[in-house]
Amino acid sequence: MSDATIPIMGDGLPPALREMLGPEFEILEWDESAKSTAPSRAAGIITYGHPHVGGELMDRVPNLKVISNHGVGVDHIDVGAAKERKIPVGNTPGCLDASTADMTMALMLATARNVVVGDRFARSPEFTHYDPSQLIGYEVSGSTLGIVGLGRIGRQVAKRALAFDMKVLYHNRKRDEQAERELGVTYASLDDLLRQSDFVSLNCPLTPDTTNLIGKREFGLMKSTGILLNIARGPVVDHDALFAALNSKRIAGAGLDVTSPEPLPRNHPLLGLTNVVITPHLGSASNRTRNRMMQMTVENLRAGLEGKPLPWACT
Repeated sequence: MSDATIPIMGDGLPPALREMLGPEFEILEWDESAKSTAPSRAAGIITYGHPHVGGELMDRVPNLKVISNHGVGVDHIDVGAAKERKIPVGNTPGCLDASTADMTMALMLATARNVVVGDRFARSPEFTHYDPSQLIGYEVSGSTLGIVGLGRIGRQVAKRALAFDMKVLYHNRKRDEQAERELGVTYASLDDLLRQSDFVSLNCPLTPDTTNLIGKREFGLMKSTGILLNIARGPVVDHDALFAALNSKRIAGAGLDVTSPEPLPRNHPLLGLTNVVITPHLGSASNRTRNRMMQMTVENLRAGLEGKPLPWACT
């Protein structure tokens, strides 16, 4: 790498990431709304807030050597277009598995045990005395959890659920017999998983096959006491069908760390329901995890600029 300042494009990079990059990089501010005026002289791109990076944008940056994504999911990057142009794409796998699984359990507990509704009630003038009949939730311990997508994060969710004495079902495109032996989880078809589970956790990547994977038909298969957890990507769930299922009490509740779109419009009907907990994409938002993600993002960027193989390449 030369001593000259290297121009890179970045969307809203935080101070800590800028500090890791250091003075050798000139950060060219850019966001999705400014694609038509994206800096053409950039040598690299860091995607921090999931802006769309497609082939047209890549063609407007003729010196582009690498795209480094802060995060695991790269559904906002046209990886195929990058491969055609021989532009390596890096992401940050592995480091966020535990924190994302922690968030899955946090949503499970918050939704099942009325943590958010209870917090609001405890702060309100209506809470004047303790009443044991108020806000009866759903037991987590000993219940059945169905995990859709038993990858790295799904495995971590399973380990946590087993510590809660939960029975764990899973559904993948391919059966994972090693996970069954090591974790004691049970494979099920998606339909059977939905029918049997008290909690359904979505931990799968967003692909054409998983887009709108959970819709009206799937909600119809779930228990009326069932709770859906989406820690994957918003478009995995049909949000119109989700609202209908929650509003009609077809299912008991939902915990969403991701939505479609993200964020939801401020007048979206889901925001008016009390049986859904929504967090602003906090799956990997823990101190150690985010620090490691930034380190991996910078290492991928540096390797690509130097023409070296990316330590964590997804192409």
